[in-house]
Amino acid sequence: MQFGKGHAIGVALAAAAIALAPVLITNGFYLKVLFLIGVNYLAAAGLNVLVGHTGQKSLGHAGLFAVGAYTAALLTARLGWNPWLAFVAAGAMAGLFGVLIALPALRVRGPALAMVTIGFGIVVEKVVSEWQNVFGGQAGIYGVVPPSIAGSALNDSQWVWFVGVLAIVAHLTIRALLHGKYGRAFMAVNTAEVAAESVGVSVYKFKVLAFVVSAVTCGLAGALIAQQNQYINSDFINFSLSIFFLLIVLFGGSSVYGPLVGAVVLTLLDAFLARWPTAQHFTYGALLLFALYAMPDGLSGALGRLAKKLVPALARKPVLPAPTAGWKLRAAERTAADKPLLQTRAVYKAYGGVVPTNNIDMDIKTGHIHSLIGPNGAGKTTLLNILSGVNPPDRGSIEFAGQSIVHMVPNRICAIGLGRTFQNLKLFTDMSVLDNVKVGLHRHMRAGFWSCLLGLPAAQREELAARDEALQILDFLGLLDKADEVAGSLPYGLQRRLELARALATHPRLLLLDEPAAGLNPQETQDLVGVIARVRDLGITVLLIEHHMDLVMAISDHVIVLDYGEKIAEGKPLEVQNNPRVIAAYLGTDEPDEDDLELEARHG
Repeated sequence: MQFGKGHAIGVALAAAAIALAPVLITNGFYLKVLFLIGVNYLAAAGLNVLVGHTGQKSLGHAGLFAVGAYTAALLTARLGWNPWLAFVAAGAMAGLFGVLIALPALRVRGPALAMVTIGFGIVVEKVVSEWQNVFGGQAGIYGVVPPSIAGSALNDSQWVWFVGVLAIVAHLTIRALLHGKYGRAFMAVNTAEVAAESVGVSVYKFKVLAFVVSAVTCGLAGALIAQQNQYINSDFINFSLSIFFLLIVLFGGSSVYGPLVGAVVLTLLDAFLARWPTAQHFTYGALLLFALYAMPDGLSGALGRLAKKLVPALARKPVLPAPTAGWKLRAAERTAADKPLLQTRAVYKAYGGVVPTNNIDMDIKTGHIHSLIGPNGAGKTTLLNILSGVNPPDRGSIEFAGQSIVHMVPNRICAIGLGRTFQNLKLFTDMSVLDNVKVGLHRHMRAGFWSCLLGLPAAQREELAARDEALQILDFLGLLDKADEVAGSLPYGLQRRLELARALATHPRLLLLDEPAAGLNPQETQDLVGVIARVRDLGITVLLIEHHMDLVMAISDHVIVLDYGEKIAEGKPLEVQNNPRVIAAYLGTDEPDEDDLELEARHG
């Protein structure tokens, strides 16, 4: 695993504290509180991947906690399993239920998603309380067998050490996962799902994965409680527990340290207020409101900002290496000029009585810059959305690089070599400029889940290679000095260029540019002409939507004109410019194009 010096010191200090605390503290109640801090951290660390990084709200993780607890209880008390194996099985079973929740839950979002997870938690609570033959109902299951060492069950001190080791392992593995391509993909899904799909990230896959990670850690937390108490019943499983886990994440913050901060503060507060249940619930509600409105990035974020003010060295960013070579496509990705690349036949799309794409035939050849123009509402963006998989056509055929892409999901279309930018910017605004481009390289990074989770050397080498290539792309587009800046803080013109850099990182054979000059000043527009020409010279074919006719005429090899969803002309720029039907369609308006009915991708 990769350690920074400061992080390594922090982990060493945490390990020392965990080792010494049970030696210095002999009071059983205090040891129980320390144990609960570890259990709550374990549950919240995985939930933070789901909520804090992937942006999926869950109010049903008490149900997953119950799955882990009852799995450990049933396997040891009823089936006589080894308690260590039962503990591992509890995490695996909770992960399986995480998949089962995710599959229906991911067809909805926002409040509807929260309601689905609430429903799961309620169902689990009712099942374990009513199904007495299996789960013991309100009486619960006694005789849950705890793990043992040399035939002796763990004592209070050993439980603290055990949960402390699990907490450190969870922190290190989740940190390694979030600091690599998986963490960037989670954040991309959280910020802009359509953009994430466009650069090869499967939104559906990463939402399911986030559910599974959160389910496994929550299930292990449940198993710990059942085995430590040697008893479990439905009183342990209620809606308040789901709220408590979510509060730890929101109050602590989405950083990898947030769940630890939240678990420590809220577990201690919970223990202090245990004698006043009414005050407990009021305090939780007040803290939730405070976390949402006063500390949007949680207590860990507030503490981080304070630490950087007090110790400016903490805010210092690492020096990035200068690119040693210019960026270019790999040899296998370059294609000969004037070869068929994209063909559409009779592509049709209607929204009720509006037909933005009406039987469009189009042929795109390699090595050229094609421009798609037309007046407002002509259907240009709708056609690009169809080509990139955002919206499926109602009928017609589309072949790209020799294969049909009709009804293919956007991340698969990206994987075969079609990249794009958007009319309305869809950057990952809270990520750095460098990380935005590295998300574009996601599909080219081959390290698997376990390699990234364990921080293996292969994953680290690939991460360094991705950083170097991303810096080359930024250098190619004149953004190298902005690599460490937050994408959303860039001026609008540079944000446009960053979106182009992210699209180039996918190594497209065909690049769809949706009004790249929109909002640019005259000098930036003129610079864009040179940028697009250099992209073409790399061996990338370009299909461009643009209203700036000076740009279109200066850069295009072939122009296609749409009007009211129909193709009315095509040919070389001068031919199109003098076409009577084009002139009649008010070619050359400088007004900005309105969004064509853009629908978010559906994944199934």
